[in-house]
Amino acid sequence: MRKVLVATEKPFAKVAVDGISGVFNENGYEMVLLENYKDPNDLIKAAADAEAMIVRSDLVTKEVIAAADKLRIVVRAGAGYDNIDLVSATDRNIAVMNTPGQNSNAVAELAIGMMVYMARNQFNGTSGTELRGKRLGVHACGNVGRNVARIALGLEMEVYGFDPFVERSAMEYAGMKCVASAEELFGICQYISLNIPANEQTIKSIDFKLLERMPRNATLVNTARKEVVDEDSLMKMFAERPDFKYISDIAPDCIDEISEKYPGRYFFTPKKMGAQTSEANINAGIAAARQIVGFFENDDRTYQVNI
Repeated sequence: MRKVLVATEKPFAKVAVDGISGVFNENGYEMVLLENYKDPNDLIKAAADAEAMIVRSDLVTKEVIAAADKLRIVVRAGAGYDNIDLVSATDRNIAVMNTPGQNSNAVAELAIGMMVYMARNQFNGTSGTELRGKRLGVHACGNVGRNVARIALGLEMEVYGFDPFVERSAMEYAGMKCVASAEELFGICQYISLNIPANEQTIKSIDFKLLERMPRNATLVNTARKEVVDEDSLMKMFAERPDFKYISDIAPDCIDEISEKYPGRYFFTPKKMGAQTSEANINAGIAAARQIVGFFENDDRTYQVNI
């Protein structure tokens, strides 16, 4: 019987765990659950005899991989997979997969919700502004970006998109007006939604040169990764542009300085919670379970990211 470890420091909802368990029971797999752990050594110990793993934001380090002699596949229940050491996994011939699209609507709804919250002055009783008629720039137009565009269009925003890796026709089909560069996107849009992954090309790519191009009363929305925003540039933007606001579902390292100097111009969720809905929990968890079964039974590597 194949052993699958579901390791989630931030647990799945119970209904999601039940669904994941159901997939494995139907296929004769043993599922072991590790939840709410705080010590990384707990994950190392639990992974020792697992053939497969499902994780969320849990760190699958080289130490975890080294301890897991039988491990053949790790699935990140979500889109981003920078919490997994791809080099170590590839060296051990371990397949790493994600579950793209399963959390995208939840993340998009959070992005739009935070925009409404800030446009209405954090519901503090003062007169705010409306999103209708404002220009929104979607920076990266994958599953999350297209869902952001869909909701924004329903609010009658004017939506622009930039993504060199997505076909222009797909972006236009999603209702976006395509631009040729990030510089152009930032230069014309009062709101920018960041949906880019964190990698060598994107880390600290959102710098002052880009930010200062934004029109008056600019709002930057980050549901991607905190590392993509250069924090020195962010602080300079706060200092030089009193109209600028920043909202994110993960706080930057300079949160204390922002909160001290710029009250009312930022909002950060208590933890990264773009995918924190019951529906996203269920969708991503069950998708991960099915991908593991497909991998073992049919060598299905559709969502493998370390090919």
